[in-house]
Amino acid sequence: QVQLVESGGGLVQAGGSLRLSCLASVSTFRIDQFAWYRQAPGKQRDFVARITSGGSTAYADSVKGRFTISRDNAKNTVYLQMNSLKPEDTAVYYCTHESRGTWGQGTQVTVSS
Repeated sequence: QVQLVESGGGLVQAGGSLRLSCLASVSTFRIDQFAWYRQAPGKQRDFVARITSGGSTAYADSVKGRFTISRDNAKNTVYLQMNSLKPEDTAVYYCTHESRGTWGQGTQVTVSS
């Protein structure tokens, strides 16, 4: 059973930065693929970024050049570095183990203008 725990959300001004963390309790972490999604109030949950076991990454067009996904296999943790934040980035951010369909509880990111 996979458990995912996100942290690092908060309130930040436009142009600021935050780093989200996703701690995964799974023995196969180093061969697993993870992603970040986000959901703004009244909207669907949207893809943000993905990282494969080999370290390949993919991003939504809306965050390319501003967000960076990474992983630390020694710490069973996936990160999302978010720079140049905009008010439209405000959402609950979720980490997911894509092959098992497991989601974390989410962490709130609020960007003020």
